[in-house]
Amino acid sequence: MPYETIDDLPESVRSNLPKGAREIYQAAFNNAWEQYSDPEKRRGDASREETAHKVAWAAVKQEYEKDESSGKWKKKRAA
Repeated sequence: MPYETIDDLPESVRSNLPKGAREIYQAAFNNAWEQYSDPEKRRGDASREETAHKVAWAAVKQEYEKDESSGKWKKKRAA
């Protein structure tokens, strides 16, 4: 079930991530949804949806981090 827009993302994603991170999440989820359609490509007994969500969160964490003090997600600083 790919997401057509960022407004279609789960409430837990919409309410926690800034717009840029939601866009990354949507693109990564949709790509993983297609890529892992075959159960043999997934690890363990993970469902297609579970795998796609894990991939999406990993993609977000490449560019965003959760601020320890505020608990809000923010873009990582360039190294």
